[in-house]
Amino acid sequence: MYSDPEGLLPGTMDNFQFSEKSVRNGFIRKVYSILMVQLLITLSFITLLCYHEPTKDYISSHQEVWWIAFVLMIVTIIAMACCPSVRRNSPMNFIFLFVFTLAEAFLLGATASTYNSDAVLMAVGLTAAVSLGLTLFAFQTKWDFTMMGGALLVGLIILTIFSFVVIFVPGKTIILVFASVGAFFFCLHLVYDTQLMIGGSHKYSISPEEYIFASLNLYLDIINILTNLLIILRIIQD
Repeated sequence: MYSDPEGLLPGTMDNFQFSEKSVRNGFIRKVYSILMVQLLITLSFITLLCYHEPTKDYISSHQEVWWIAFVLMIVTIIAMACCPSVRRNSPMNFIFLFVFTLAEAFLLGATASTYNSDAVLMAVGLTAAVSLGLTLFAFQTKWDFTMMGGALLVGLIILTIFSFVVIFVPGKTIILVFASVGAFFFCLHLVYDTQLMIGGSHKYSISPEEYIFASLNLYLDIINILTNLLIILRIIQD
């Protein structure tokens, strides 16, 4: 489907550089180790901001903290996405990823604090189960989802346009449809990003030096699944 893998995603390549099984396995272990730290940080922020009332009250009365986190999140993700030297050179790549994770975890925790605690617990549990199931599926299936890069890009553009429609045409039904489509889309993207990381028999894979990029992709997929599930559960409970 794609003749030039470099045009698919930054850091992608044909599998000839990923043929050594030991290199691939080491890369996968590194990616998942980083991802686990990111998810633990995020879960800690969600727990703190949802269940520690003094912190929750402070955040709700100091909106400038939210804006600082938002700016940090935007700046760091743009830097990592657009500058290969930032995401490949250590320790700069870890510093940028750590700052991004802290900012994103805070924003997600602040958002989750506005939801019912039972809905948050259910969304976290569902996200964990779905992510684990999709990861196992991505490792086992013979279907090559790495060929879907173009379709997923089109889907992301459509989803972005749809989000503006939701803003200007509010309503529970349209929000529920948007969140459901979004959750499904990022489930597909999680499988796609997982197979890019795995390499092996798949047509496209991520370079072993792009472990920060790979962990960032997986983290964003999981966070977006969680965010959309929170929206769905809130509407259902209302």
